[in-house]
Amino acid sequence: MNLEFNSIVKILKTSLAETLVSYYAFSGEIVENTAGELELLCNNGGVSFIEAFGEVELKEINFYNPDESIEGKFVPKKKHGVLAIQVTQLKCGGIIVGCTFDHRVADAYSANLFLVSWSELAQCKPLSQLPSFRRSSLLSRHPGYYDDSIDDLYVPISTLPPTKPEILDPNDQVISRIYYVTGDKIEHLQSLANCHDKKGMKSQRSKLESFSAFLWKTIACGINIEMSGFNNFRFGIVVDGRTRLISNNVDDNNHDKSLKGYFGNVLSIPFGEKKVEDLKEKSLNWVANVVHEFLDIAKTQEHFLGLIDWVEAHRPEPSMAKIYAMNGDGPAVVVSSGQHFPARKINFGWGQPAFWSYHFPWAGKVGYVMPMPSPKGNGDWIVYMHLLKWQMEFIEASPSHVFEPLTANYLNMI
Repeated sequence: MNLEFNSIVKILKTSLAETLVSYYAFSGEIVENTAGELELLCNNGGVSFIEAFGEVELKEINFYNPDESIEGKFVPKKKHGVLAIQVTQLKCGGIIVGCTFDHRVADAYSANLFLVSWSELAQCKPLSQLPSFRRSSLLSRHPGYYDDSIDDLYVPISTLPPTKPEILDPNDQVISRIYYVTGDKIEHLQSLANCHDKKGMKSQRSKLESFSAFLWKTIACGINIEMSGFNNFRFGIVVDGRTRLISNNVDDNNHDKSLKGYFGNVLSIPFGEKKVEDLKEKSLNWVANVVHEFLDIAKTQEHFLGLIDWVEAHRPEPSMAKIYAMNGDGPAVVVSSGQHFPARKINFGWGQPAFWSYHFPWAGKVGYVMPMPSPKGNGDWIVYMHLLKWQMEFIEASPSHVFEPLTANYLNMI
């Protein structure tokens, strides 16, 4: 479909207004209640919508370095409310739709639901999945109960020790990069992670577990213990709790539908902590087994029910995932899988996107990595990384050459 930019903007604005009727949380604002807790005020305040023009062709954009090419140019700054959108027309006629949303209100799953619904309404299609704001789906139990393992993963902020003063070091700068990883390399990592153990048994590790193990081990190999003073290295993976909370009881069908479309944050971040020397010396299969073990903790319904009870027991005290509670005692990295990004379901009427990525330039020193499927749909991955400069440099210098800087060549734009 060949449309003028003004026509495209009109379609996007009209369908966005209609989408916000169902996703009204995105047009609200975060306020503090009388108990001192943050809550969402659904006041129909609207969202920022920016129209822009970029004097560049899509194939000329430096996707590899989003700090230079994306930040402050194609992704809008959210000055108020919960959501901001920027639509940019490029010199080649291409369109970039950038969205910035408040993670305290919605996780990536919720944002994905919104994007799919927005594109469906842009094509005058019925919504394939209605969002659910039924908070009763996540009510705590009475009496509440949680396993001690929850205390190992989350911590009230008031119990944290004072932050140590930082010594400025250029290598401590946090930067963002986007890489391309071919499917054959992912499969090779998985084959190494699935090696037979001493008993002749072969482990079955997923691609995400194998990739995470490789990344954990690779970064560990770049740590000089004597110079850094770091003996341990934490590594976590974000787990979505929606499928874990779905009941096996056929009578709970409405509850299950509500969870599938649940809008908000339903996440847990289990993590493992190992000595740097062990991560360096042990096999990839050993590291993958460690990843599998700490992930297993958060793969159950009871884990998420316990987490809900834990949060309720500590209210109104603000808390955080313990992996983010770093105080100079060693590096930490979190992987958040974007493998279910619904790009092939997102079509505003002029074709599927040629490229997509999450962008998470937060100020913390804990690394953030998001692997996503390639637009080619051939098993290749696009991997967004937000890591310390020295970690990124070591990854790029690794002889394995798993991570290739993303260019337009990989996206068939040339």
